[in-house]
Amino acid sequence: MSCTASVPNLTAREQAQFIHDTLPDGLFKIEDERERIPWRVSPEPFALSPKTVAELERIGADLLAFYRALNGIYNRSARGTAPAFVAEYLDRGKPEHIVKLARQNRFKQEIPGVIRPDLLLTDDGFVASELDSVPGGMGFVGALAQAYCKAGIESVGGANGIARGFAAMIAHASGVEHPNVAIVVSEESADYRAELTWLAEAIAEVGTVNAYVCSPESIVFTEEALFVRLDDGREEKLDALYRNFELFDLLNVPKQELMLYAARHNRVKMTPPPKATLEEKLSFALLHHPALAQLWRAELGKDTFARLQTLFPQTWVLDPRPLPPQAVIHGLSANGAPVQDWRALVDLGKSERDYVVKPSGFSALAWGSRGVKIANDLTKEEWIAAIDEALASFERTPYILQRFHKGKRIRMPYLDRTEGEIRMFDGRVRLCPYYFVTGESSVTLGGVLATIAPADKRLIHGMSDAVMTSSFVKENGY
Repeated sequence: MSCTASVPNLTAREQAQFIHDTLPDGLFKIEDERERIPWRVSPEPFALSPKTVAELERIGADLLAFYRALNGIYNRSARGTAPAFVAEYLDRGKPEHIVKLARQNRFKQEIPGVIRPDLLLTDDGFVASELDSVPGGMGFVGALAQAYCKAGIESVGGANGIARGFAAMIAHASGVEHPNVAIVVSEESADYRAELTWLAEAIAEVGTVNAYVCSPESIVFTEEALFVRLDDGREEKLDALYRNFELFDLLNVPKQELMLYAARHNRVKMTPPPKATLEEKLSFALLHHPALAQLWRAELGKDTFARLQTLFPQTWVLDPRPLPPQAVIHGLSANGAPVQDWRALVDLGKSERDYVVKPSGFSALAWGSRGVKIANDLTKEEWIAAIDEALASFERTPYILQRFHKGKRIRMPYLDRTEGEIRMFDGRVRLCPYYFVTGESSVTLGGVLATIAPADKRLIHGMSDAVMTSSFVKENGY
């Protein structure tokens, strides 16, 4: 799609209104039916400098290397040739059937086909607060890129970058030139159905992959193959299955056993693979663990390891087990002294609590910012309760403590739909680049979602007073 404005010479206000009116209805779950778009709309995408886009490209390659290294170290730990605590941490809280899935030979070397970090733009560069291998937002940022394209603005990745990237990922994963893929959306993930339906339609326009969005009930199993039953009653044989359901909810997903059986026996390619070990936020703590530095350096190479140590904030597993008297928690101090017991953190004042507490994974609280607590936003009683809850949850849902980094203050225009005027506000931005694995060591950057929240908000997410937009390249961009 060539990005030539279909309505040229618009003012900024007119352009923002055009974007608002061009975005398809129904992509989002909207609480207020009077609003088509529940976030602020900007007249242009978020501006990134060419240098920043080059940095994002490099981050994608580094994250692919990280997933492969994490997978390799976990496998070695599970078979006893790397420190046992790696597998112990990554398996903790998971039922036996989930652990067995991650260790099955069919899936042992598999990594996710979509990689999406949450990147905070700080005064010192990017900080990745977490990684998501079953991300929402693909259809959303794809629709934004197409809307801005109609206004004459080319987003990073291009107008069809998300659809082309997803299609190339599925073709690579399945090993089929023109594959059929079912995008299976569970009831628990139903909020994403509309945007994934948009994505499937965009993929159809690309013309290299046939994509079908369906519920698990629409999957048909035979001993020879897996099929999807369409609304008109036809059945299409599948080459790939995109898993848009969470593993903590696996037993509530109809036909999950049949889908997994077909994937195990190579009847279909499932991506992301059913490996909860690769969906744990505590993997950041493992990267920073001094006892594992030599392993990471060997897996990643010296330069990639150094870059990832800068990209990933300091992170610790909130493990309640007592330390021996001579031990301390590496890199963590309170009131000028090394920490030996997590309870030493409870007496920190608000200004000293530059931390975030959140569940590591395999929990309904571990996605959508549901379980995140920013320490210096809490009263002392709330801070103590957050530490106590995290420590008490260790056996079933490990929590992490992560260094909090404040985002860089930026200025962003938006359309005030009440007054019909363009206004500016001070904000902080979270970038979500969507990387698609298209080779053994290569990723494609399909697009970059930018969420700009007001500067006084501590947690950046898709709130009603945030701007959400795609990103584009501009010489004087951020």
